[in-house]
Amino acid sequence: MQRSRNRADTGTGHVVVIGGGIAGLAAAHRLLGTGLRVTLLEATGRLGGKLMTGAIAGTRVDLGAESMLARRPEAVDLARAVGLGDRLQPPATATAAVWTRDELRPMPKGHVMGVPGDPAALGGVISPEGLARIAQERDLTPTAVGDDVAVGAYVADRLGREVVDRLVEPLLGGVYAGDAYRISMRAAVPQLFEVAREGGSLLDGVQRIQQQAAGRQQTGPVFQGIDGGIGTLPDAVADAVRAGGGELLTATPVLGLTRTADGWDVRTDTRVITADGIVLAAPAWSASTLLAAESPAASAELAGVEYASMALVTLAFRRSDVAATGALDGRSGFLVPPVDGRTIKAATFSTHKWQWVADTAPDLFVLRTSVGRYGDEDHLHREDGELVGVSLRDLAEATGLAAKPVDTEVTRWIGGLPQYPVGHLSRVARIRDEVAKLPALRVCGAVYDGVGIPACIASAHRAADEIAADLAGGTAGEIIATATLVQGTRSEAGQ
Repeated sequence: MQRSRNRADTGTGHVVVIGGGIAGLAAAHRLLGTGLRVTLLEATGRLGGKLMTGAIAGTRVDLGAESMLARRPEAVDLARAVGLGDRLQPPATATAAVWTRDELRPMPKGHVMGVPGDPAALGGVISPEGLARIAQERDLTPTAVGDDVAVGAYVADRLGREVVDRLVEPLLGGVYAGDAYRISMRAAVPQLFEVAREGGSLLDGVQRIQQQAAGRQQTGPVFQGIDGGIGTLPDAVADAVRAGGGELLTATPVLGLTRTADGWDVRTDTRVITADGIVLAAPAWSASTLLAAESPAASAELAGVEYASMALVTLAFRRSDVAATGALDGRSGFLVPPVDGRTIKAATFSTHKWQWVADTAPDLFVLRTSVGRYGDEDHLHREDGELVGVSLRDLAEATGLAAKPVDTEVTRWIGGLPQYPVGHLSRVARIRDEVAKLPALRVCGAVYDGVGIPACIASAHRAADEIAADLAGGTAGEIIATATLVQGTRSEAGQ
């Protein structure tokens, strides 16, 4: 097998990044800013992970994640750093609905992940009996939460199951494709967990969160998209990495990691690459396999991470065929509570939500549905045509849409979203503690600090900064300052 050169040959530290999703790409980009040499290895034939664009009826659309949280800076900053700043675009509308009890009802305002501060905002979604149950909350004794608690269990205890089943569940499901009665409050909704730990009324605690948010006077959009699709972000980062001298190899699965006296040997099917440091930005099951020999404890913890699978069904209609469907007007889409027994869990009206989609295809109406949750994935084994059919039936019942699509695309994300059950952050801490015992190796990605794009990028930056500090013998803070300066200079130069 061919063996690559190491730092002794080149005079420059060499880091191998394993995994070419947005976390791996962000880590590579960050590492290059510190002056290190970088090789990124991706097992599949493309980069970007769950960020991907594709074509439907000749129009480019997102077939994976379609937006990124803008109130966290990491994703927006990275997009600007790689030349996409002028293409950032907020949703044209954020007016969503909940399809529940056989009717599309406006999504209530003034809540934190479905948990209200004012029960009056929930009228129409929550029954009179459910509202009466919420009204009793301030008279309840405090609910103990310990080190962690499931979001659904805690909220149901305080406000009743109806709030969880009709609001919290579909909102959390849209993020994690998970089960609210299993998902960790500490990991998924940390501001609510802090309120819960304080004890007292949950309603009052949500009001305090809202007051604090208002006091910060945050301006600008909550979410951002990108003209052309969020799936263009990985390509832009990859181009920036190549321009900075990084090597990106697709269809190159890593078969093994071995510690050496000088660093690491990374074995692929064609060669052994010698590295001074490793950033492991792979899914939990892959990271578990690669760490089995060198860190059995971390490997075992990673093997315990569960994933949910889902499918996205993208549909394109002639706009003239849907013009008379009033339930679509002005909405960005709707969520579907699992308790209602529907097949789809959400629908996004892309033509309404994204101006760039409307402008690119003025004669089309593009929307997409999502199917599949943790523990409810049998639908994913259906043929593409069946998933299109059940999506159309649910859409017709929800909105009255009777048109036939001119094109369809089914995208399956098998093992797409790691689950964050109660105790997840403790598991992450144990993984990082074990990995830290290895020389110049760090982990990052959706498993650790959040499944959203900014959280994945932040995780990548943390890993890259710690590796760079290890190899430079400095501190992570010094490395961050250097990386920021170098990348800012590159951005100003148009690189």
